[in-house]
Amino acid sequence: MKAVLPTEVEVPSLRVLAQCQIAEADWQQSRFEKLMLFDKRRLKALYHVQGYQRRISRAFNKKVKSRNLKQGDLVLKDNRAPIHDPRGKFRPNWTGPYIIKSIWSGGAVVLMDLDGLEFSQPINMDKLKKYYSIRLARPKT
Repeated sequence: MKAVLPTEVEVPSLRVLAQCQIAEADWQQSRFEKLMLFDKRRLKALYHVQGYQRRISRAFNKKVKSRNLKQGDLVLKDNRAPIHDPRGKFRPNWTGPYIIKSIWSGGAVVLMDLDGLEFSQPINMDKLKKYYSIRLARPKT
């Protein structure tokens, strides 16, 4: 007697059927029913995954901050690069202000400094924040 794999016992193959002496029509009918169950399981798993992805995206999108930046706005750039600075942890976290020269699709931004010199590399929009200049009121004389 040859060894039979556990998967062959669960989903009978022709070799197992020949030993069990099941009619071929009965085997085809049971095989068709099991295949239909697989399709139902796949659809159920697909619906479950889609629901899970919707819940995750809904939870993620609650935390997303919209960046209402447009061309010509003044922005500050994140200064998180590992540059040796003698000030250590007291170094500034933001540099700038810079002017947005153009906005590309996907959130890439080309900046230029206040002198008009353009940056060579585009920067991701999530590394920027809007710069608000403070104007002090002059005392009335």
